[in-house]
Amino acid sequence: MATDARDHATVSELLGAWALQALPSDEQRAVPAHLADCEECAAEAERLRATVRSLNGPNGHGTNGNGNEDGAGIGANGHGAAGAPQGDTAGHPPLRTDNGPLAAALARRPPAPRAVPTAAPHAQPYAATVAALQALLAEADDAWSTEVVHGWTVRDTVAHLIAADEPLAVHLGLPAHEPPADAVGDGDWRTVWEARTRTVIAHERAREPHATVAVWHARAAELLAAPAARDPELAAQAATLMGARLPVAEHYLVRAFETWIHGYDIGRALDRPVPPPPAGHLWQLVRLAVRILGQALGPKATPVALTVTDASRTTEWILGSEDEPVRAELALDPVDFCLLIGGRTAPDALPPGTGDPTAARTLLNRAARLAWL
Repeated sequence: MATDARDHATVSELLGAWALQALPSDEQRAVPAHLADCEECAAEAERLRATVRSLNGPNGHGTNGNGNEDGAGIGANGHGAAGAPQGDTAGHPPLRTDNGPLAAALARRPPAPRAVPTAAPHAQPYAATVAALQALLAEADDAWSTEVVHGWTVRDTVAHLIAADEPLAVHLGLPAHEPPADAVGDGDWRTVWEARTRTVIAHERAREPHATVAVWHARAAELLAAPAARDPELAAQAATLMGARLPVAEHYLVRAFETWIHGYDIGRALDRPVPPPPAGHLWQLVRLAVRILGQALGPKATPVALTVTDASRTTEWILGSEDEPVRAELALDPVDFCLLIGGRTAPDALPPGTGDPTAARTLLNRAARLAWL
């Protein structure tokens, strides 16, 4: 039987969420009927099931975002699939393999590995922030139209994350989100990024909010199952994404940073406080932010000593010229520093530091201008 092109496009976009059992029940039931007639989607469905098995780890157990197994993988509700039927940790009934397209797809698919490596340290902060945001969104109830930031609602903010995840996903060989990206000419990366966000938000407003969340979460699962999330050597290769040339490992940290910041935004809008990332993850974000700030200031800036300290550690960096004496000193909390870089704390709300007030204020203002979230 011929497959309707529109149905094919719709179903292929939902496959990741279907593999996680994160679709509304009517859409969840509709997908297998399409798979019976579409060899391409059947093959992709089996690949995504392998992705779910990868995230859940051997025996259906995942990691807690710190690389330690605790039985809670990244599933449809921020939980793992413990108790799922053996052979499919996503909890799906067995697919019928007696139809031609699906049987052919299964015959070509290599067997899933019995043990799959967990995310490498550079991807663990992203895994943790995805799980935290998924848990928060599970409590959104009927608040999807609540305004969050930039005029976006809760659902719009999730759609923005779909668009923001796309540059890294496409770089890693994953398909772009539907609809296809509009041509934006020779605009800079911010123009491209803003246009893509508008397109994806408009597209997602035609869905039920839970379906938007499912699409976002499925894409996050794919990013975490990509080889670059598990292989530090692959992740060491540099890529220019969203105006920044960084190792892929640090682009994963950028994704963690943005996911946390928008989770923070949603939590404030819903009056549900969102805790910061665990200390180890937070300091990974701090170090990334310091490197980016140092590059933005350049080697001729008036030197300032930046100290970031919490209850467990203190680290100092000298930012700016190496040929001049330090003119000012700033001491910041790691959460405050990250919220400054993320555009959620104003420079005037932070301690002014000591020494030359102009030098200190210049650094704080430059940090605030880095924000694009």
